[in-house]
Amino acid sequence: MSFDLGPALLFCPADRPERFEKAIDRADAVILDLEDAVAPEAKASARENILASSLDPSRVIVRVNAVDSEYFADDLAMVMASPFRTVMVPKTESAAGLDALGGDVALIALCETAKGISNAAEISAHPRVVALMWGAEDLLASLGGTSSRRADGTYRDAARYARSRVLMEAAAHEKAAIDAVHIDIEDTDGLAAEAADAVASGFRATACIHPGQVSIIRAAYQPDAETVAWARDVLAAAQDEGGVFRFRGRMIDEPLLRHARSVVAYAS
Repeated sequence: MSFDLGPALLFCPADRPERFEKAIDRADAVILDLEDAVAPEAKASARENILASSLDPSRVIVRVNAVDSEYFADDLAMVMASPFRTVMVPKTESAAGLDALGGDVALIALCETAKGISNAAEISAHPRVVALMWGAEDLLASLGGTSSRRADGTYRDAARYARSRVLMEAAAHEKAAIDAVHIDIEDTDGLAAEAADAVASGFRATACIHPGQVSIIRAAYQPDAETVAWARDVLAAAQDEGGVFRFRGRMIDEPLLRHARSVVAYAS
């Protein structure tokens, strides 16, 4: 199992079936949400909406309710009866907790509590986990905090630590890392800067909550023509060189070649 979605993953409430097609048309993949976006009294009908949908399973993620919630068993039964096989597990706090999701589903573990961040290494090592994602607001709530961001919109240190930890542990276990949503829909400049930092840091995708955020994320993950040309040229030059070599005034070694390969991959 591997993660081959992205870069723009759009959340869509599972109790709003009229939005399903629009969401998947606009984004790279849609996350049908049974958790935070759906009120308790609407969860049963939301499951029925997912079962009745005809969306392409290869571009759908289903976010179930937390494993220890009263809704999880019914969520899991619905997933097993559906064609959808990528499941996002919120508030993941241990690898053992993921064992409750049997079958052939690929798991995206959402680490959004202090315990989940602390156990990110073992969670990422779970054989059916294909990606880790982190969540800022639930994390700060689990710490007893009141906001993940400072007045200028930048993340507080606790959130920055969690973001980095999830990225590092995902990479250490050769899993993908997904960046958290930017909840200020009007702050397009902030989203653009955050998405640009995400791709430069090694995140494979960024989740979002509004269709208008999709194009901003895609633009950030798409390298400009000059950068792509340089990456292709330096990789071509490396075919005739051994070890460290000089290219257009820069010393090139294997880490820089790996950067270039990443650029070409994103361009594709």
